[in-house]
Amino acid sequence: MRGACQARQNGAWHTQERRAQKAAVAVLAAVGASLDPRRADLVAALGETTGSAALNNMLARMQSNPSGRQILAERPRVTDETLEYARTLPEGTFGHAYAQFMRKRRFSADERPPVRFVDDGELAYVAARAREVHDLWHVLFGCPTTVLGELALKALEFVQTGMPMAALSVAGAQWRLSGRDRSRLATELLPWALRSGMRCADLMCLPYERHLQEDLEEVRSRWRITPSPAAAVASRPAAQPRVSL
Repeated sequence: MRGACQARQNGAWHTQERRAQKAAVAVLAAVGASLDPRRADLVAALGETTGSAALNNMLARMQSNPSGRQILAERPRVTDETLEYARTLPEGTFGHAYAQFMRKRRFSADERPPVRFVDDGELAYVAARAREVHDLWHVLFGCPTTVLGELALKALEFVQTGMPMAALSVAGAQWRLSGRDRSRLATELLPWALRSGMRCADLMCLPYERHLQEDLEEVRSRWRITPSPAAAVASRPAAQPRVSL
């Protein structure tokens, strides 16, 4: 009896300690990421430590969706192996567009930070999945890796996922925009993100890997995806296009 009581006390202490650690990580990551937005590891840590409710909501949606349940069961990963396959696909396909997107920016599918601060296995996979398909969202929605393009996609990501870090990115990174681009974000891109995020299919429940060989425009049409306004392309390159989750 005494042993069971001690075990419960130890478990409670461990839980409180873990929460305190996550809170400390969130504060330090927020400070570090604001000072150096190129630190994708800090941005990812902030997303993980502040996104518990959003991750649980995404998991619940995936569990209630046939395609989402299959993704949870199979746990596909977007890796450099996926990218190698995409490079073999003909022009006009979703996969070819993805391969070109990655090649032009010299991106690797394997370079994203691993999930470190989500204890539950299923939630950790959901966090990793959202992180890994981010570049596929860039391709589908036509958002360039500019400051303006990243913020537009982050706004859409918030509509779809509810991740606080996405909203914080939009609110906190606008100082990096010119006055003209801030106006464009407010009047053109944020309204687009709201409309498009609400209209398109649930992005966390899409088996992207199974559709890489299909025509890009047909995939967009099937998933009710509205590409971003072309005006976003005109902005300067983002200092760190790997800010994601």
